[in-house]
Amino acid sequence: MEFEKLKKIIAEVLNVDVAEITMETTFVDDLGADSLDIFQIIMGIEEEFDIEIANEEAEKIATVGDAVEQIKNAIN
Repeated sequence: MEFEKLKKIIAEVLNVDVAEITMETTFVDDLGADSLDIFQIIMGIEEEFDIEIANEEAEKIATVGDAVEQIKNAIN
């Protein structure tokens, strides 16, 4: 469930097809995201899931799977 919502957020921010996004997809190398894009995605995650991701945790997010783990950790 988190993954599906996250894919929509990423697709919207980066203007990519949701079909391109997998758990192994990297934001920078695969999707061409810059730091502002990643910031917007994190803001979208925080809003969608009503959570807060600390800056030091956000800096560890390199792949879509990393972001899903952050969401799961914050929800539980």
